[in-house]
Amino acid sequence: MKTNLRCERGTTLIETVIASAILLVVMVGLLSMAALATMYTENHGHLEARTTEYAQDKMEQLLALSYSDQQSDTTTFPAMPTGGTGMAVGGSIDPSTPIDGYVDWVGNNGDSLSGGVTPPADWFYLRVWQISTPTPGMKQIVVVATVKTALAGAMRPTSTLVVLRADKF
Repeated sequence: MKTNLRCERGTTLIETVIASAILLVVMVGLLSMAALATMYTENHGHLEARTTEYAQDKMEQLLALSYSDQQSDTTTFPAMPTGGTGMAVGGSIDPSTPIDGYVDWVGNNGDSLSGGVTPPADWFYLRVWQISTPTPGMKQIVVVATVKTALAGAMRPTSTLVVLRADKF
């Protein structure tokens, strides 16, 4: 019995090398995209976590004041007993138009820089807050923390906290 080897021929070395080269090019492209996505997700997630942390810090500072406080300066940490707005109704939650007395700036390391509508040179995070009275005996406190710039053209990480506080507990 005679065997025909031409019909049972496998892949040649050249075909294998070409297929391996194509696979290598595809894998390098996928790995570089995976590394970029991991870096972006890590950085963006880190910034979102920090904005939430700083918004919570400001909310805790405001909630530590008495309901009727109209003069504590909460643009500094720790709050000064005079020179500020305390829990007075006012402010804005629009980071593009902060209201004096209801805004402060935070550095990249989390250090409180200053208040006022003019940002310091080394600011990285911005916190604005608004206090309103939706019903008598109740104050609504809204704190917004955001980042100076966005990463890779994405939306700027921003955190918003809202609390209702009663006059008497």
